[in-house]
Amino acid sequence: MKTVFLRMIPLLILLAALFWGCVSERPALGEEDRDFRADMRALVARIGAYARAGTPGFLVIPQNGLPILTMDGSPGGRIATRYVKAIDGVTQESLFFGFGGMDEPTPERERRFLTSYADLARRSGLPVLVTNYCRSRDKVDRSYALGRERGYISFAADSRNLDRIPTHPNPPFRHHCRKLASLAEAENYLYHLDLSSYPSKNAFVNAVRKTDYDVVVTDAYYQGDVPFSRREIAALKRKSCGGNRLVLAYLSIGEAEDYRPYWRPYWKAVPPAWLGEENPDWPGNYKVRYWMEDWQRILFGDPASCLDHILDVGFDGVVLDIIDAYDHFERKVRGG
Repeated sequence: MKTVFLRMIPLLILLAALFWGCVSERPALGEEDRDFRADMRALVARIGAYARAGTPGFLVIPQNGLPILTMDGSPGGRIATRYVKAIDGVTQESLFFGFGGMDEPTPERERRFLTSYADLARRSGLPVLVTNYCRSRDKVDRSYALGRERGYISFAADSRNLDRIPTHPNPPFRHHCRKLASLAEAENYLYHLDLSSYPSKNAFVNAVRKTDYDVVVTDAYYQGDVPFSRREIAALKRKSCGGNRLVLAYLSIGEAEDYRPYWRPYWKAVPPAWLGEENPDWPGNYKVRYWMEDWQRILFGDPASCLDHILDVGFDGVVLDIIDAYDHFERKVRGG
């Protein structure tokens, strides 16, 4: 009898998942009437308010999705004041290089479009972090020069996977060892998410400690699901020259990732109401209906949630990715 019961456990789990999926979320109805941009602004603001309630000064920096800085999505539109006040900076990929591929200059039309919003962010008092994808020395140097001209904080990534510390420039662009009191004072940063080349967490921590970047953006988990400790994050906050730096955690809020601790294998067969289709460009990443409460509870507000771990181990802030998920749902509604 016990053996039969044990064999039934997977079936019972599946039935429970089906039941929970039916009762925990209402079906995604009426999406054609949603303001997806307002939904994203609201989610970012909720994350910021939650984090700062327990950790004053915690930094919230959305990545990409710059058009939601204005209410109508145009560079000259009315500023989304509440949203701007809820964030501490913005970051944008491929502003000068990498829009079409490694080392490829971003087309002038796209660059003007993006810089119009980035400049708007700066005029609104928000630091602008820019990641360009380039590895040839002339383009790397050019990317830093262009960023410096416009007052941006730049990083030239020599891999689309953000899986290594670049060898050029070394030391980092405009490096220094003075005390860093705010994000606005940063001259450079390192964006390093894929840690698979390191045999251990300590190996990664030691590699970063040998650098003099002002800001480090990295994953809150080693290999996607092994959490960093408070001691390890504290170690990352010291430069090799003795100065301090800010350490920010990466958090995708517009897509779910199947290598995260929150992921449940049965979701692929029985997806919760908030889970959408897989991203064809990034296998293992799934679109989410980010306005739904069940997804937001995975992000924050629970001891096991993503943001709560980030806060617990002492990160200085968070970089929120896939802000432009609103565009995916707008195109779906339009039939595009």
